[in-house]
Amino acid sequence: MKKGKKYQEALKKIDRNKLYSPLQAVKLVKESASANFDETVEVHIRLGIDPRQAEQQVRGVVILPHGTGKTVRVAVFAQGEKAKEAEVAGADVVGGSDLAEKIQKGWLDFESAIATPDMMSIVGKLGKILGPRGLMPNPKAGTITFDVGKAVRDIKAGKIEYRVDKFGVLHVPIGKVSFPERALVENYSVLLEEIIRAKPAAAKGRYVRSVTVVSTMGPGVKIDPTKARDLLEEAV
Repeated sequence: MKKGKKYQEALKKIDRNKLYSPLQAVKLVKESASANFDETVEVHIRLGIDPRQAEQQVRGVVILPHGTGKTVRVAVFAQGEKAKEAEVAGADVVGGSDLAEKIQKGWLDFESAIATPDMMSIVGKLGKILGPRGLMPNPKAGTITFDVGKAVRDIKAGKIEYRVDKFGVLHVPIGKVSFPERALVENYSVLLEEIIRAKPAAAKGRYVRSVTVVSTMGPGVKIDPTKARDLLEEAV
């Protein structure tokens, strides 16, 4: 597919064979963004794992210090005091069987779902609807919990779930083009440290193979994955 004129112009600013520092890459991504909306900035990390092997799966959650710039609508399955707790924390919709019925009828106006453990008998029946959309509550993601207040606040503050795809690549948003450079670099730093921490014991050889940062409509910029410790000093 042929790219537009703005994309081709942006591409001229980037050396495709160079590994940039995180700050340099973020600056180039911001300069290259040309859409008439606030583009999302995403990091693509190719890992040296075999995603077909269960013991080499890379999946978890991370709280980005500056959030993603996206307003996340949160649905909570809870009852009684826990339902009140979720509402106070800022949940957008709270319910039980009534909420499940609404979803079964096609309502999906939310980006994250939380459930207390006692509600999973109801939520479990929604697996075929929520599962393929990545909306199913999961204990590993901290979205099946009795501490619903904290779970809601964390998601609203920038907690996101990451999961490697079938090609061994992670696609994770770290903010918007409008974010200050330092905020994007700090989000990237926290993300990379989390991914390194999540390295499976069964993974052999070089773990982080490549890192690319890209905006919604712009070209990708390759980052030197070894430059993670000094990047914050550089962004002061």
